[in-house]
Amino acid sequence: MVVKDRKSQLPTSVNLGSPRAKRLAYLTLTLKSICSLLAGLFISLQIGHYALELGKRFDLVAADTVASWTVDVNTAGVCPQVSALYPQNSDNAETWTEFGELLETQKFKELAIEKLSGLIQIPSESYDNMPPPGEDPRWETMGQVHDYLAVAFPLIHSTFSLTKINTYGLIYELTGSDSSLKPYLLAAHQDVVPVNPETLDSWKYPPYSGFYDAETGIIWGRGASDDKASLAGIMLTLETLLEKGWSPKRTAVLAFGFDEEASGIHGAKSLGKALEETYGQDGIAFIVDEGGGFKDVYGTIFATPGVAEKGHADIKVEVTSPGGHSSIPPTHTTIGYLASIIVAFEKNPFPVELVRNTVPHDTLLCYASHGDAIPHSLKHAIFQSTYRDAALREVEDLFVSKDHWYSSLVGTTQAVDMVFGGVKANALPESAYAIVNHRINTVSSVNETATHDTQTITSLARSFNLTLKAFGEEIISDSAYFPSGSKGHIELSQAFDHELEPAPRTPTFDKGSKPWEFLSGTIKATYNAHRNLRVIEGEESNNIIVSPGMSTGNTDTKYYWNLTRHIFRYNHKNGAYGGDIATGVHTVNENIPLDHYLEMIRFFSTLILNADEAASF
Repeated sequence: MVVKDRKSQLPTSVNLGSPRAKRLAYLTLTLKSICSLLAGLFISLQIGHYALELGKRFDLVAADTVASWTVDVNTAGVCPQVSALYPQNSDNAETWTEFGELLETQKFKELAIEKLSGLIQIPSESYDNMPPPGEDPRWETMGQVHDYLAVAFPLIHSTFSLTKINTYGLIYELTGSDSSLKPYLLAAHQDVVPVNPETLDSWKYPPYSGFYDAETGIIWGRGASDDKASLAGIMLTLETLLEKGWSPKRTAVLAFGFDEEASGIHGAKSLGKALEETYGQDGIAFIVDEGGGFKDVYGTIFATPGVAEKGHADIKVEVTSPGGHSSIPPTHTTIGYLASIIVAFEKNPFPVELVRNTVPHDTLLCYASHGDAIPHSLKHAIFQSTYRDAALREVEDLFVSKDHWYSSLVGTTQAVDMVFGGVKANALPESAYAIVNHRINTVSSVNETATHDTQTITSLARSFNLTLKAFGEEIISDSAYFPSGSKGHIELSQAFDHELEPAPRTPTFDKGSKPWEFLSGTIKATYNAHRNLRVIEGEESNNIIVSPGMSTGNTDTKYYWNLTRHIFRYNHKNGAYGGDIATGVHTVNENIPLDHYLEMIRFFSTLILNADEAASF
């Protein structure tokens, strides 16, 4: 007979009173309980999963539709802003106001054009790997710069002390009235990149004309943007302040290198040593050198002073093999081998990975905090990237990988810039080499870069039966090809013996960030004043947001690290409003709009007067 157990509701055909039946019933109930437990656990996990996904979607929707408290909290804590900093002392405030009024006069504009144009007209070119001053006549144009500065800025030369370092490096100093205050240093460089004669026909105006086009309001010529506008702006600012009877409370120091475009090995390197001997380690309050400016990003104006620098290495890749007559060529000449090596480099770029607590990541956090038109999905990913690795990768996909400039900023770059080989069409070249330029990620090193380069070509060297020596270490010896022997040799080495590790980072938050706050306030005051946007005292002024920034290149400050922790690569260049004319830095048609140049001068005047009032950093 078939009956149903009321407890189990399972069919059974056994005697309900037998021990066997009881055991079977107990086992059945146990199995049912286990199954129920597993089912419940599965349902709970599913509910949890859906809840998590719903939470993510809700968070994203909230970020998309309203200024949620999450965004507000991040804005306040991630990219804090200070108020505009205007000179407060009655004498300084009056001087600053008068300076601003003077800046807007036609007479001053003509004077500013004249000073910069005259400086541009001196072809002070510097070249890679030049011998020291005195051994190459190309240096002599720097002497013309010195002569020009002495005539163009007579008050500076009669008031400041001037020391020349390694013939053409310039250090000016005006001692302040309060010796307890650390000096500050303003830097610029006298040299420019050479003009390729083959490009002369492509220049709108001759490269060393310093021509001012009154219709467009643009000053043209090599050095107009890099870096003679800074040099002329600093000098004209100080000359004007001296004319007004200004006398500094804090000592002002100027340092002008003469081979920044050739890595500063004769100029800034010597200047750095001399400055350290005079002021000691950490003897300077802050340094401002050429660098970042401000521009419109996601509907908001951002200023991005450089507070870090990538490292630098030029790697020489040289291939040697037996020569001979070109009528009996081998499978590969040294140039052919070199070509394959170059292809291997370009097929194996360094990985581009965004890292927390680096300047590029901090810049994105500021964009997310203050960018009016930043896509909500990107904003959400940036905020979450502070604690979620998946979100960090999402930011790479949404932004970094799509922006060539930013991806170059984040990772270590490589560029084959120079190639040499062969002397005659019918002779096999015994050697050929290329120079690979690297700009090294701030979380990497010269050694890590060298290791990557070595690993990139090791297997290729073996496939060609070539020996390999990398940075003094034998990687593949001739014995590896016994008994036939190798077909040639590859050697990797530092090209110009001036590799550079990534720079120490300037503090921008917490302890030690007072100079950063000082600079940020000065930038805001300059921006507001130039547009007549001065706000009521005490009112928050975020017409321009100041964010930590970093350029892709290096400046002369790489030799000034011992002088201060507070190095700002910034000269208030206006890149905010676009236009059809590119700045032409390092290429044809270099230029600077007059209004941009005048705003740089306003920035230096605000900085100098504010520095006198900053009691301590």
